Amino acid sequence: MLSFLPGPIIGAISFLLYLVNTLFWSIFLFPMAFLKFIIPIKAWRNFCGKIVLFIAESWIFINSLNIALTKKVRWDVKGLEGLDLNGWYLVVSNHQTWVDILVLQKVLFRKIPFLKFFLKKELIWVPIMGLVWWALEYPFMKRYSEEFLKKNPHLKGKDMETTRKACEKFKTTPVSVMNFVEGTRFTKEKHDKQKSPFKNLLKPKAGGISFVLSAMQDQLQSIVNVTIVYPDNREDKSFWAFLCGKVTNIVVRVETIPIQKEITGDYAEDEAYRKYFFSWLNELWTKKDATIESLLNPPREGK
Repeated sequence: MLSFLPGPIIGAISFLLYLVNTLFWSIFLFPMAFLKFIIPIKAWRNFCGKIVLFIAESWIFINSLNIALTKKVRWDVKGLEGLDLNGWYLVVSNHQTWVDILVLQKVLFRKIPFLKFFLKKELIWVPIMGLVWWALEYPFMKRYSEEFLKKNPHLKGKDMETTRKACEKFKTTPVSVMNFVEGTRFTKEKHDKQKSPFKNLLKPKAGGISFVLSAMQDQLQSIVNVTIVYPDNREDKSFWAFLCGKVTNIVVRVETIPIQKEITGDYAEDEAYRKYFFSWLNELWTKKDATIESLLNPPREGK
């Protein structure tokens, strides 16, 4: 609707709308989250949780209206059939930009339960959004490098313990546990530094999703494998480019994968399982890489 305006003006308007929407719903979110925290009565906390969920979904709905109002985006989405709003899912996706989060929230809105992301602990200090994520009970993960753990072996397994505690909360209410398996956003620099065997992806990190699968195997119904591609924005797919209306074509492919018993196990202690799961995940990532390549470079007609 406003796509006729110059890009920077569209970007400023869109950013302001996101900010106002976030601040507005925060007015209701923070007090409710506080009341939920200080009154340890299960029925009360369940009631507060429903209100908090309503606030979060309203926030996502308005954000999606923001996209429709300020941008002219061609959406190509396939694979949403058979998803259940009352189910439990592990959602995995490739990760290129902060825009991925808005895309996932829009595409999966009311198709599956509210997405709960595993976030880096440092993100709790992001102005406004850090508090929002805390109020919504997003699990914050403290990731340690192998070098750090060698110097501090007593901290080994602490990140997995955080995952365990988060998964305990997820057992009582339908939820979609979201994990960007690469652990960080894709850039050419990171890709080259890793010497990734994939053309369009970083190496997948197996430990986090393996632990979620094992901790929630009795609840999880399926893995929702999401592939996001911005075919017209191969160089600049930044959040600011999106705000300015420069991201005009978004392709999303969704695949529902049954959870077989073979992909659940003790990743930390069972070496045989660890090797199997790593192989399974790499095969999944190989297929995802091929999907991305086919969407970026579709075969020409007549060939």
